[in-house]
Amino acid sequence: MSVAYPFSAIVGQEDLKLALLINAVSPEVGGVLVRGEKGTAKSTAVRALAKLLPPIRVVAGCPYSCDPEAPNPECPAGPHPDDAPAEERPVRLVELPVGASTDRLAGTLDLEKALTEGKKAFEPGILAAAHRGILYVDEVNLLSDHLVDLLLDVAAMGINHVEREGVSVRHPSRFILVGTMNPEEGELRPQLLDRFGVTVEVTGSPDPKERVEVVRRRLHHEADPEEFARKWSGADGELAALVGEARSRLAGTVLTEDVLYKISALCAELGVDGLRGDIVTAKTARALAAWEGRETVSLDDIRKAAALALSHRRRRGPFEQPGIEPGEIEAALGEEPEPPDGPGDGTDPSGGGEGGDRRTENGGPPETRSGGEPSESRSGSGERGHASGAKFDPVRLEVPVKGRGGPLGRRSRVLGSPHGGHVGDREAAGEVRDVALAATVRAAAPRQGERGAGGSGLVVRREDLREKVREGREGNLILFLVDASGSMAAKKRMSAVKGAILSLLSDAYQRRDKVGLVSFRGDGARVLLPPTASVELAARRLEELPTGGRTPLSAGLEKAAEVLKREGMREKERRPLLVLLTDGRATTGPDPTRAAAGLRALGVASVVVDTEEGFVRLGMAEGVAGALGARCMRLDDLRADGLVELVERRRVA
Repeated sequence: MSVAYPFSAIVGQEDLKLALLINAVSPEVGGVLVRGEKGTAKSTAVRALAKLLPPIRVVAGCPYSCDPEAPNPECPAGPHPDDAPAEERPVRLVELPVGASTDRLAGTLDLEKALTEGKKAFEPGILAAAHRGILYVDEVNLLSDHLVDLLLDVAAMGINHVEREGVSVRHPSRFILVGTMNPEEGELRPQLLDRFGVTVEVTGSPDPKERVEVVRRRLHHEADPEEFARKWSGADGELAALVGEARSRLAGTVLTEDVLYKISALCAELGVDGLRGDIVTAKTARALAAWEGRETVSLDDIRKAAALALSHRRRRGPFEQPGIEPGEIEAALGEEPEPPDGPGDGTDPSGGGEGGDRRTENGGPPETRSGGEPSESRSGSGERGHASGAKFDPVRLEVPVKGRGGPLGRRSRVLGSPHGGHVGDREAAGEVRDVALAATVRAAAPRQGERGAGGSGLVVRREDLREKVREGREGNLILFLVDASGSMAAKKRMSAVKGAILSLLSDAYQRRDKVGLVSFRGDGARVLLPPTASVELAARRLEELPTGGRTPLSAGLEKAAEVLKREGMREKERRPLLVLLTDGRATTGPDPTRAAAGLRALGVASVVVDTEEGFVRLGMAEGVAGALGARCMRLDDLRADGLVELVERRRVA
């Protein structure tokens, strides 16, 4: 059995440790989301937390951790008599694997008893084991949709309700929800993000002395974990005692009316959606006061609580980093520090007065023209850079053919995914991993007479077995191929194109896609961004994209094929979707039809976005779409209007 790293031995990461300790004092805070890069003690700290929590009393042998003082009268393992034996045990830390099935999380019918004894019995899942404990999800941002939805419901209600295969079960499931994630791998769905009480950002320390101490302790732990644990057992014991004292002090900690008003005014000023932010900030401030041994919540408690509880609840765009600056909290509390003297005090020393920053191309970056249109900048080489147009909610683009088990995501459909929803059943072929019990029973029932079934239960044979057919969603590789030639600079067309791509990047961010960016202009094409999970980086590269020169469309298609072939060898299961944004004109290089046919032969699903504008249209993008076997859409067609748009392959005779 592995020995957990002691909580008190963790070097630095004070915000992380404080957030976990607050939840240990008051589980009502609602859990912790820990965001940070790899190797920053996220998982280590979470696994060490359980040792600091006081043990709980449970009904002996109850898999649902019923409290003997108030057992659940509807417990699936009960009912428990008043004199049921009780036992004391440590708080459980239960881990939810990212790839777990719904049955594993919520529980399911006990197949062995159902098939051998003909009895309906429930097999509890992770949510039952986590009751009155800690539910830990590593890489929580990669959790699949069906698990997120289930987890949201249970976290909100505190009850797990399972209706499956003729079994109806309800049991309490209240837990401290702790998630860890690396933002480079994609952000978290907003609905689940809001369920975490507090959030902290962790980074590696830049201090060499601190880093050396981290390494020294880790090497000691790996060399002799038991001796290392003994060395820190005293410090951990003191922390556990402090947690117990703070818990007993919590009920008497006072939140005055003035404090509650300041919290709500702060949340309103910071633009926090809903009221959960107010509630969690109040609970966090109360837990902080109890932890620090005070009977009344202070203004300093509000400051600390707001930094932990509100940064992930502010209204923000998908490419904006979460967080709250201390100055924002001070300003919202009405205690904004005095502004510094000099040019930075809000006045314009150049005599501009209240007109603000009126810098021009010679005096600084341009803003917008008087008509509100995005500005342009022109370099000495004649190239133009265009600001992005307004973003919008785009339609959903899909790979049209159902996949067979790509990476978890929210874009294209996947048939046979072990993590998808149950949509049907079929005869079993080979090894059966996911039995469709009801269908199996229906297949076996008519044959019981000829098999001589009696009181021994249902007789099921190999030919009766049916397996579940599941359908889920996968994440795709969205490769943007952008025409950046001189014709795209006309009539602000490039600004509109950039706005459309940013909108599609926002969509990719939410659907857990990888993205790549290729542009073509002048004499060839170049990869601006190889396939990556960081849509923020793609957005930055797009903003830097200049336009100008001829249109080597064929070179762009060939470069896209090269990128997709290389990525296909690295990640075979992730299916690509090519989004080509062009007016279809090819003013240099060979005929693009051949390069388009080559991409089509690779089996790449594509969509062509026609950027041509005006009353007179040449319709050349339609021809490129035909060669690609792709659907051709105009820029305006990308705007969502309550519809889901599928990419459809064109049939070319």
